[in-house]
Amino acid sequence: MEDELLWMENLQDARVIDFIVQENTRLRNFLGQLPERIYPEIRRYMGIPVILKIRVTERGYFKLYRREDEYVIIRDDEKILSSKELGENVIIQNFYVDDKGEILAYTYSEGTDEGITRILDLSSGNIVDELRGSVGDIIWLEKNRYYYLRFYRKDSTPDGIDAPAVRVFLREDGKEKMVFGEGLPTSYFIHLRKTQDGKFALLTVSYGWNRSDVYFGPLDSPEEWRKVYGGDFMCYPIDYRDELYILSYEGSGLGKVVTPSREVIPEGKYPMEGAALLGSRIVAVRLRDASSMVEIYNLKGKRLETLEFDMPGSVEIMDTLKKELLLHYTSFSVPYRIYRIRKEMELIESENIVGEYELEEDWAVSRDGTRVHMFIVKKRNIQCSKALVYGYGGFSISLKPRFFPHIIPFLERGGCFVVTNLRGGGEYGEKWHHDGMREKKQNVFDDYIACLEKLKSLGMDVVAWGRSNGGLLVSAVLVQRPDVMDGALIGYPVIDMLRFHKLYIGAAWIPEYGNPDTEDREFLVRYSPYHKVMEKNYPPTLIYTGLYDDRVHPGHALKFARKLKDVGAPVYLRVETKSGHIGASQEIRARELSDIMAFVMKILKL
Repeated sequence: MEDELLWMENLQDARVIDFIVQENTRLRNFLGQLPERIYPEIRRYMGIPVILKIRVTERGYFKLYRREDEYVIIRDDEKILSSKELGENVIIQNFYVDDKGEILAYTYSEGTDEGITRILDLSSGNIVDELRGSVGDIIWLEKNRYYYLRFYRKDSTPDGIDAPAVRVFLREDGKEKMVFGEGLPTSYFIHLRKTQDGKFALLTVSYGWNRSDVYFGPLDSPEEWRKVYGGDFMCYPIDYRDELYILSYEGSGLGKVVTPSREVIPEGKYPMEGAALLGSRIVAVRLRDASSMVEIYNLKGKRLETLEFDMPGSVEIMDTLKKELLLHYTSFSVPYRIYRIRKEMELIESENIVGEYELEEDWAVSRDGTRVHMFIVKKRNIQCSKALVYGYGGFSISLKPRFFPHIIPFLERGGCFVVTNLRGGGEYGEKWHHDGMREKKQNVFDDYIACLEKLKSLGMDVVAWGRSNGGLLVSAVLVQRPDVMDGALIGYPVIDMLRFHKLYIGAAWIPEYGNPDTEDREFLVRYSPYHKVMEKNYPPTLIYTGLYDDRVHPGHALKFARKLKDVGAPVYLRVETKSGHIGASQEIRARELSDIMAFVMKILKL
């Protein structure tokens, strides 16, 4: 199947550059002054602090915040580092710190996945090492000796395996050697942690989002790291306390805690999303209709108590060290809360917003009879007739309640924000995920169509919104059923399902989507949005991407926009020229989000 727009994948082609300039100008003319009018509100809500990561050390809590116009790392109340010190449009993506709180590693970039990682000696303030590229999971053995993972996005690994692939390195005084992963094929990934006592390494070796193995061994002897559990299902190491505890999705895929020799906590009614050891207790997070609940068990698997929250929300285990565990909670109207569990759970930090909002839940029925859950957020006591409907449906990612700062101005104008829990996600366990991947991907689109139809039947005007894999979702529904939406918002999307694996790290998604170079091509071409564009009555559509997106190639968005234009669709394109998939500085993100929300408000006449 010949692709007449293949040239648009060359981002240096003068014709591509001209196309981007013209389309950005065309969008500016369409939106007029509306983005400038709503920008101050969006900027204000984006300035509300959110906490991205916490680590517990012997020298206090290390935290990564996004606030105002910076990303900042703080130890207790002391500022360690601001993104503004690193550059105007820089974001701090991640950090790692040793248990003593003496050495800090931080990764930063201008919105690309690849970045720079610096190792900072906190006692002297000196940068003692630097790594470039996609690196992570840093674990110190001694002050100047540490493990780290390198993700090969383009080049082959030292043992000759094509990208994408991951390897573990031991680095000391600027020199390094590969110590784990030799021979692992393309699209296998590694995650590395250590036990709370610092004696053992905990590794997950996974193939996509479908199956994984747990490896275990003495931390300082990588040659002794051995597979101890795994199979054709997902599993993750929890920690070691006389025996190794593992979160396993073997069985019906709802999650259970096991050791290599026994079952500790069996599968329950609700899927288990995460677990950690806290002294002689197991803290587990479960999902009930995409909202989190926390259960505490003893080491024999007896449930001791269930912790619930005042409104549906998302809870994540942030860190645990010795006899202390931290939980991060967020919801649609709560930027964050941090809870600490020692003997009891206590709230130690929170951020709130001013305003009265309410959260409802509803269900739609998909084409095959499957019930699909939705969250509906709106301002209190308002009858809503304009909806922005968000979906994803893939990679076992659960869409739980979380804070979207740019949605608040939309709610204040009487709109309602709907989040859909489609197959392909992890909201109802691994079977729910598997029922929305590969040859079953159409289930995801049918689920979303059912949600849109339900909202339309209630008299609502709707704009469909999806980003990344969610961009695939909305673009597929757009070309299949343009009648179920009044507007479409498609961000940083995967769209050409016959070439996704040839662009950037796209081969990593073959386990989820299928391989276009095999018989999988048959089901991929059946729904590939890029190949299904034809003359139809399309609603107004905004496609947005970033020129420096090094995860999802911008060519997907560019080619799809051009094809829609060629059939006369009312399509607009926005290309951010200063960042990539994960966004950049608060200012750049606020400008992008102002354009996006201006489009939504214009289409919905708010």
